[in-house]
Amino acid sequence: MIIHTESLYKAYGRHTVLRGLNLEVTAGSAYALIGTNGAGKSTTIRTLMNMIEPSSGSATVLGTDSRKLSPRELSQIGYVADGQELPGRLTAGQYLEYLRPFYPSWDYELERSIVKELKLPLEQRIRNLSHGMRTKMGLACALPFRPKLLVLDEPLSGLDPLVRDEFMGRLLQQADQMTIFLSSQELTDIEGAVTHVGFLEHGRLLFQESMSELSARMREVRVTLSDAAVSPASAPAEWFDVRANGNVLAFVDTRFSQDRLNGTIASLLRGVRNVDVQPIALRSIFTTLARAGQDRETGT
Repeated sequence: MIIHTESLYKAYGRHTVLRGLNLEVTAGSAYALIGTNGAGKSTTIRTLMNMIEPSSGSATVLGTDSRKLSPRELSQIGYVADGQELPGRLTAGQYLEYLRPFYPSWDYELERSIVKELKLPLEQRIRNLSHGMRTKMGLACALPFRPKLLVLDEPLSGLDPLVRDEFMGRLLQQADQMTIFLSSQELTDIEGAVTHVGFLEHGRLLFQESMSELSARMREVRVTLSDAAVSPASAPAEWFDVRANGNVLAFVDTRFSQDRLNGTIASLLRGVRNVDVQPIALRSIFTTLARAGQDRETGT
C-alpha cells in the first residue's frame, strides 16, 4: 500500500477537521480525493506529507509513518500544490540546478523535455513568473527524478484552460510510471487520469472505490410520463437529486442496476412512456453528492 491511514483525526482546538479517515491508495493508481471546500482535503495531504501532525490515528506513506518521513522517502515523493512556495529570487533554471543533487534518480533528459514542452522561461526569476508558470514550474521540479509517488494539492486551481491542458498532458505522459494522489476541484480536467476516487465530507470519507465501480453504479435517469410528473412522496434512498419538470421525472440512481430500476419504477410510477438512462461524468457525480450532503446538513 502506497498510502494507508487508519482512524486518522486532526483537530485544531474544538474544531475537528479529519474524523476517523481510513484511506487506501494502491501502487500504480491515480487516486482523487474530492469534496467541497473545507472538507479536509488539503489537511489530509499536509498530514501525509508531515507538514502537520495528526491528533490521533496513523498514516503511512511508502510504508513509513508519515511523522518519520526521511530524506530516503522524500526523494521518492513529488509534491505540487496551489500557492506552493518557491524561492522567488532564483531563476527557474537556477532552482532546477539547485534541486538535481538531492535526487540520485534525477533524469536530466526528462527535465529538458518537460521544460521544453511546458515552455518554461529558465532565465526568468521565479517571483516574476505568472501563476500558471509557477504551477508548471512545480511540476517541472517534481517529475524529473521519476517519483514513486506524486502528490498534487489543487494544482489546477486558478489556471486557464490552456495551462490546465498542458499540465495534464505532461502528467499523463508519466502517469503509468508512478502512483498519483491528488485533490482537485477541476474534475472535468482530471477525470481521464483518475483510476480511484474518495469522497470526503466534513472530514469523513463517505466512500472510496475505483472509477469503473463508481461509474457503473451511478446513472442519470429521466422517466417520461403520460401525465405531469410528481416527485414520489418517499423516493428510494438510492435516488438522489429527484426533480420533476413537466411530464419528466429526473434523478441520479446511485446504486444502479437495470433490473432493480425497472422494478422500482414499475412499483412507484404510473403511465411510464419512456425511461432514458445515461452515464454520469465525475463532475456531475460530485455535484450530486455535494448537494445531497448539503440537504442532509440542513435537514431538507
